[in-house]
Amino acid sequence: AFFLITDTVVTSYISINLSNMKASRASLAILMAIASSASAFAPTKFNTPSSTLLRATPATSSNFLTPELAQSCIDVAGGTPLYAYSLDSLAKSADACLAFPNAYGLTVRYAMKACPNGTILKYFLSRGICIDASSGYEVRRAMDMGVPAEKISLSSQELPTDFEELVKLGVKINCCSISQLERFGKAFANTSQKVGVRVNPGVGSGGFSSSTTGFSKTNVGGPSSSFGIWHEFVTDGTVPAIVEKYGLEVERIHTHIGSGSDPAIWQQTAKLSLSFCAIWDTVTSLNLGGGYKVGRNPDEKTTDLIEIGSPVADAFKDFAKEHGRELKMEIEPGTYLVANAGALVTKIQDKVSTKSSSSDDGHIFLKMDAGMTDVLRPSLYGAIHPITILPGTGKSEDIGTDVESVVVVGHCCESGDLMTPKPGEPEALEERPLRTAELGDIAVMDGSGAYCAGMSTKNYNSFPESPEVLVTADGEVHLIRKRQDPKQIYENECDVPDGVF
Repeated sequence: AFFLITDTVVTSYISINLSNMKASRASLAILMAIASSASAFAPTKFNTPSSTLLRATPATSSNFLTPELAQSCIDVAGGTPLYAYSLDSLAKSADACLAFPNAYGLTVRYAMKACPNGTILKYFLSRGICIDASSGYEVRRAMDMGVPAEKISLSSQELPTDFEELVKLGVKINCCSISQLERFGKAFANTSQKVGVRVNPGVGSGGFSSSTTGFSKTNVGGPSSSFGIWHEFVTDGTVPAIVEKYGLEVERIHTHIGSGSDPAIWQQTAKLSLSFCAIWDTVTSLNLGGGYKVGRNPDEKTTDLIEIGSPVADAFKDFAKEHGRELKMEIEPGTYLVANAGALVTKIQDKVSTKSSSSDDGHIFLKMDAGMTDVLRPSLYGAIHPITILPGTGKSEDIGTDVESVVVVGHCCESGDLMTPKPGEPEALEERPLRTAELGDIAVMDGSGAYCAGMSTKNYNSFPESPEVLVTADGEVHLIRKRQDPKQIYENECDVPDGVF
């Protein structure tokens, strides 16, 4: 992968636009940065939960829910399914992000797409954490929740039609394509309007993929990704020319390479990104995105932010020595802040068997009263979530000791509604050893705080959107989203005039 990257870079950099000296010097710096970090861009083996660890004795509680606390959540929400969030876990992850090593100042922006509930936005705002929005609608949603416009940054695949108004309100926009930059420039021509530029640095890393240049659903960098402006257009003078044509002021460079990215690759890309900041002497901050790995399962490691951040902070100091500018750092954690702070609480509503005395192909299936309508990640990515079976009575003394291997599925009329796929293989099912379940038992799916409530196929099969609750450190449970009224699913539908059919 390294040689493919450098061949591409070297070939393109031979034709550097020498008329733009800043771009030329930055291009050389980028080339040197890549060449000095070959090992970081080599294919990396990504860990997936092993069968041995997944077959360990089932726990008697989930990450933060005992049978009693799970029952309290059910009572407050008015039944299952529901999402529960631990305020204590949110606080700890916020502490970790706010302590991210930096040289000259840090802004933490919560990637609100991970879980956009207003209570969670308000909590992070109370901690001094700003917002990373991915659409104009997210910007409006955050502002409706009380987030000041100047604390919101927008990096979007679709520049909203009202972007001019958002900028005037104080929202910071990172242009993610050449056409976005052109549109932005035309709207604010010759006003010295400040703008951010999102750069695709030429490599990516994310999810189950070991490739830094190939396609992956959670990889948002490299030649197989449409996110950001391709780095060659930044260094060959194309982007600087647009900035100059419209009299814009580039104040921020933004890069992001993927969700669940390899720490070593993220670290090296962060250093590489500083090279883009050298192109404009107006740049005051570098936004390094997020994507920090979170271990949801026994053998998955969570990124040590101090370990990966310290060398990057040193790189900012080196940049200051060379260029005389002390850049501020921005990071955009989403998964890291909320993934393990959330759980999907469901009930086992059916149990069927396809086992036969004449074949070994059968399985025991547990059917939850939730599914891809609530947690899409297993069906979409082959993501693995830990599942804990708790007694339907909500009492710890009723926890059984028997274990059976089962396949867990959702409630949708959809063969892909699978909660226990093979790691990284959404098309393949895998048995999971769980405590023997009876109908009515509680099933808790941990690691459901990120990209679950905010990224589901809600309303498929006309299932209503599930409620959400917040659990405090002392066990108090508060409703933060009501269960959707089924009529809300179709209330915006309109009848056609008589005689159309």
